[in-house]
Amino acid sequence: MVVNLTAEDVRNTANWPLVIDALREGHKAPRPSIGDTFVGADGRTMLVRSAFIGGLAAGVKAATVVPDNPDRQPPLPAIHAQIMLFDDQTGELTAIVDGTEVTAWKTAGDSALGCDLLARHDVETLLMIGAGAMAEPLIRAHLSVRPMIRKVILWNRSQGRLEQLNRRLNDLAQTVEMTLDLDDFVSDADVICCATMTNEPVLKGGLVAPGCHVDLVGAYKADMREADDELHRRGRWFVDSLETTLDHIGELKIPISEGLIDRDAVHGDLNDLVAGRTGRKDENDITVFKNGGGAHLDIMVSDALVKAHRPA
Repeated sequence: MVVNLTAEDVRNTANWPLVIDALREGHKAPRPSIGDTFVGADGRTMLVRSAFIGGLAAGVKAATVVPDNPDRQPPLPAIHAQIMLFDDQTGELTAIVDGTEVTAWKTAGDSALGCDLLARHDVETLLMIGAGAMAEPLIRAHLSVRPMIRKVILWNRSQGRLEQLNRRLNDLAQTVEMTLDLDDFVSDADVICCATMTNEPVLKGGLVAPGCHVDLVGAYKADMREADDELHRRGRWFVDSLETTLDHIGELKIPISEGLIDRDAVHGDLNDLVAGRTGRKDENDITVFKNGGGAHLDIMVSDALVKAHRPA
């Protein structure tokens, strides 16, 4: 019998410990086989991402990314997606899961796992750069692994979305502040999370304080970057998956192609971090985690959700 999880099913089943633990445990398995296809036109993108994880499942996610959708009337999600899971032994279809909802949980959980493995344990201030659809889940996911954070600072280019995000966070115990002057607050942050649709760097590495952990989420294409060259010079870099980031995302592809860094400048991915083979060396390290995604992450989370789901 094929299990079908709707967006509501995902929302009713998911929580941050479940999602983050699924990703942590999934990275203890052998490295997955991964394949991605990206097509699109006029800023609209379709991604077909597939992965095979031995001992867990095989799967594919088809997703569209349309950045202008939230500005439509009525607004639409920027991402639409569906996920199919297959038995890794028989090849049978086992589940269809709403990929739009899973993408938000998986993306934020991915970054939160990176934060948990790399950020200092005495962090107090989180700076969120960008106020799009991913900002709220990213903030909540980071707070789930670093509950000692006392202040959250929000920045966005447009004040309207900034104020909307601020209202959605009014239940937090932490102090939440808004700013339109990003550079004035970068050096105050112990954790910086950046989720924008920019092609040109918005985060200046020279302003980042020693010991800070930086989470880069937004850039997902070869011509996109969120951080400048100085962060490459100062930071100790990690990625969620070497296979989905080095040759596909401008955050790393551009500085590698220009000779600023070589591929060895990335010290490992989540497989290496979870296994303890690499990580933060000392309290003054600026650790940088590039969240590149991949169907293997969607499969890990979707499989956990299917197993945890209890029909009404």
